[in-house]
Amino acid sequence: MKRVASYLGASVVALWLAAAPAYAQQIPLQDKPFAEHKVVLQLSESDPKKAGLVISVANNLMKFYDPDKVAIEIVAFGPGIDLLKPDNPSRKAVESLVAQGVRVDICMNTVDTLERETGKRPEFLSVATPVQVGVAQILHLTENGYTLVKP
Repeated sequence: MKRVASYLGASVVALWLAAAPAYAQQIPLQDKPFAEHKVVLQLSESDPKKAGLVISVANNLMKFYDPDKVAIEIVAFGPGIDLLKPDNPSRKAVESLVAQGVRVDICMNTVDTLERETGKRPEFLSVATPVQVGVAQILHLTENGYTLVKP
């Protein structure tokens, strides 16, 4: 009987681990082996001026450092995901940054919340990298050598 309980306990743990949400896992860090500088830019406001500032900071860093020598990740969550909507006037600037090697993350927790509140899943740019929790992504990055900048 003890052996059965032990087996069942191990099975429950194995099932729980297998069923653990994928969002508990972090996306891999950027593959930039020559990066001497790592920066995460936080965007949590829908203000177009703030979004423009984030884009400007990323562009300036790409110009100041060789793009291979800097890893930049923009994490948009809460109202900040407005930057990543297809009809945003800054769409081309975002796509240009991604083409230059900047990673732009979108918080799926925010997307899910908006879907629950409006009944419609918001669309966002295909160049955005989905992360389950934006703030958790920022924490993950800062724990791995990134400097947080909140323009």
